[in-house]
Amino acid sequence: MAGEGAQGLTNVNNKEPGRRMKIVAISGSLREGSFNTALLRAARELAPDNLEITLLDLNGVPLYDGDVEARGDPVTVTALKQAIRDADGVLLATPEYNGGTSGVLKNAVDWASRDRGVGSIRGKPIAIVGAGGRGGTVSAQRQLRDTLGSVGAAVMDEPHVFVGGAWDRFDSEGRLHDENTRTSLGALLAAFADWIEDLGEAQAVHAA
Repeated sequence: MAGEGAQGLTNVNNKEPGRRMKIVAISGSLREGSFNTALLRAARELAPDNLEITLLDLNGVPLYDGDVEARGDPVTVTALKQAIRDADGVLLATPEYNGGTSGVLKNAVDWASRDRGVGSIRGKPIAIVGAGGRGGTVSAQRQLRDTLGSVGAAVMDEPHVFVGGAWDRFDSEGRLHDENTRTSLGALLAAFADWIEDLGEAQAVHAA
């Protein structure tokens, strides 16, 4: 999938030495006690020093409607697109519903794909995680990768974080307490930071 986003490398923000990369983290679940939102909070806690993770709430983002778009993006949609533009990368956490990603997250990608300017989701570095049932959101992540590939996003291939049996991985306060999952999530974030930097170097070579 990463190769599919190579055409959009000019959208990867230039990196300045010592600057923290900005990551916008988006959960595909609106549920207050969502394991996927909790997983993103854990990611914010476990992020390496060169990543700054900010969570974006999809509550209030309407279903995509071309007539609504023609009248002008709703405020929540404008905020979604701007958050992606301002970020060096995007971290998506998907639940799995009926063998696929959530309608909430698919809808967000649909709206974001309508922004085709520099810095938009086309070519934007994206990492995917997910927490759910025994299958660990494998099918949902696969479907989401296909969708993101079709809009030209640059999706990191590996490592993977498939959190199965999520109810056993988080405590009653929503804190990720499973050490193996915390280690895996930390490794993914470190790899994501390195990968974003690699894409930035590729961009510099391409522009030279």
